[in-house]
Amino acid sequence: MLIGIVPINLFLFLPPMSLNLQEKILQAASELFYSQGIRATGVDAIAKAANTTKMSLYKYFMSKDDLVLAFLRKRDEDFRAWFVDQVDGKADTPKAKLLAVFDVLDEWMATPGFRGCAFINAAAEFPLEGNPVLQVSAEFYDHFRRYIADLAEQCDSKSPESLALQLSLLLEGAIVSEQMKRHSGSAEQAKQAATILIEHSIIDILPDTALPTSNPGEQQ
Repeated sequence: MLIGIVPINLFLFLPPMSLNLQEKILQAASELFYSQGIRATGVDAIAKAANTTKMSLYKYFMSKDDLVLAFLRKRDEDFRAWFVDQVDGKADTPKAKLLAVFDVLDEWMATPGFRGCAFINAAAEFPLEGNPVLQVSAEFYDHFRRYIADLAEQCDSKSPESLALQLSLLLEGAIVSEQMKRHSGSAEQAKQAATILIEHSIIDILPDTALPTSNPGEQQ
């Protein structure tokens, strides 16, 4: 796996002959959905990109909706595994990993193929509550926040869940900012804000019982 570069689709790094037709279809759909948008990508275009027919496509995916969900679930699994691996390669303590998250984010957003977050984009295209696309997209960030919360808990954060939500909001905001304006420096700014939040969250506060109960000079 390439260090510092997140693939648009991890299928791209498999030997071409190792892909069966179902994988080729999913690869083609994933590339088009991410680069062009889900609604803008038709089944005909996917079949053509996969060098197959619509009939063959529907043999493996009963509808475009099924293909969209397969794309998002595969993206969820692959992206999170890749991201965690990258963070682990940059830092060896929980606190350092919380900050390394923003370094990995910065490197990903600097790649030429960056088109924003596939899950934020998908949620924007299918915003109605209860839509399966929206639900799968929300699940990705639920998983990601759990990862951040676990690191925060290892840092003895006063409130791991709250810190995870705050850092996740910084990450999501940085992604959208970079998508709207390339080379915005949003990841670095988000990291600076994250540093303050992390330090505040793990600061040690002595309990009241540790405070002196009487004046040292007071007569007993």
